[in-house]
Amino acid sequence: MRIVSLLPAATDLVVELGLAADLVGRTHECDWPPEVVASVPVVTAAVLAADRMSSREISDAVGGASHRGSSLYTLDVERLAELAPDVVLTQDLCDVCAVSYTEVSRAVRVLDAGPRVISLEPHTLTDVLECLESVGEALGVPEVATRRADELRGRLAAVHGTVTGLPRPRVAAIEWLDPLWPAGHWVPEQIRHAGGEPLLAEAGEHTRPMEWQALRAAQPDVILLMPCGFTPERTESEWRLLTGLPGWADLPAVRGGQVWVLDGPAYFNRPGPRVVRGVEVLAHVLHGIAADVPVTRAEARRVRLA
Repeated sequence: MRIVSLLPAATDLVVELGLAADLVGRTHECDWPPEVVASVPVVTAAVLAADRMSSREISDAVGGASHRGSSLYTLDVERLAELAPDVVLTQDLCDVCAVSYTEVSRAVRVLDAGPRVISLEPHTLTDVLECLESVGEALGVPEVATRRADELRGRLAAVHGTVTGLPRPRVAAIEWLDPLWPAGHWVPEQIRHAGGEPLLAEAGEHTRPMEWQALRAAQPDVILLMPCGFTPERTESEWRLLTGLPGWADLPAVRGGQVWVLDGPAYFNRPGPRVVRGVEVLAHVLHGIAADVPVTRAEARRVRLA
């Protein structure tokens, strides 16, 4: 089977299912595992030079508060045709964060041998694991998918059992810094599984930008910075956008030294199997609990507020 993934989370799923050898095309942002994807042809490109733009400039360029403006991706239709995929994995969740489903459908219609297009639309943690099973079924490896999904559910249950009965800090997760944007979809569930009380968004919610006053009024015990698509190093270069806001220094999270930079793309922004590792990372952040694999500074680092 020849698979083209037009979504980093879908690439994660393909690898999780043991089908990395069938991956013949990917996006320029598919980066895990690096030793696997490095040799896979790229069929998308970035529209914006986001590495040279501020968060506000990026937000304005892709449609601002609507989050339904121009995509950050373009699709190389000719390259896609050359790869002759049997299956194309895409999404219909966000027109900004990946090639839009409409664009993919239009591209596939002009190919000689029409590949099967599978659109992933998970909104919750449960959806993510069910998505693994449905993709596994579609790609002919249902037993592998069931086994892997059960293993991931077992890890979630292990974390949940460990944090049961512990105090539950109130947690604000931020997926964009300017404008401030709370993390929705599966992130509130990740926080709950890790023993926290999520603020500012409900499970499954497609959020919108918020005013600073909303974060200030929430008085979080912990603030998680996980900007969509930003490496921890990029987040560290911009988190001081928050420090000059009125009342920042008085927030419980700031007074308690509980502002954290997380690897958003790896464990929180993308609806792939690594969201389970995100829960383990959060259990470490919120309660100092270590999973079988210790949490590294690359995954979570406390902000130096002094």
